[in-house]
Amino acid sequence: MPKQRDVQAQRDRLSNATWQVLAQDGLPGLTLRAVADRAGCTTGLVMHAFPTKKALLLHARDLLYERTAIRADAAEAASGDAFGALAAVLGQAVDLPHGHYEESRVWVGFLAAALADDDLADRHRAANHSFLARIRRLVAACRPEWTDDRLELTTKSLVALVEGMNVLAAADPAGYPARLQQNALAKALTELAPARA
Repeated sequence: MPKQRDVQAQRDRLSNATWQVLAQDGLPGLTLRAVADRAGCTTGLVMHAFPTKKALLLHARDLLYERTAIRADAAEAASGDAFGALAAVLGQAVDLPHGHYEESRVWVGFLAAALADDDLADRHRAANHSFLARIRRLVAACRPEWTDDRLELTTKSLVALVEGMNVLAAADPAGYPARLQQNALAKALTELAPARA
């Protein structure tokens, strides 16, 4: 019987291979064979952990959610006020100079697959709703006097901006460089910034 550590090491290796294949080869390139080749193992081992392409996609989406949630938690915790936390969380969510280009490609690949699969779409919506709830909480902390309608509009506009830039930058990184993304986000946050003394 394999040790638990060996099983976890195998799963980590397969996770990394799944991530790399989806990030580099996109949705059409994500096959059990491609993951096995990248992980240096047999397709049988891949199928033991992820029996279908859908299982691979769900795993990649969960891994993306975990990574981004950890970064968002850290960005929020390191900020001194609500506006700083909002700017930091949104700033780490876009593909600025943080090196999250692969994450954008994984996200786009998953989203493309989710358009034709209810289970994948449900997983996408759950992660998106979690991000929306975080941003709405921070927007409300910046502007407690705003109505629910204004909070919802601002929240969804900010999330659409960062997720839209991620999608566009994944396909056209030269057209959406880090500086443009930073400036677009800064402009969108203007009405939420604290008043200067």
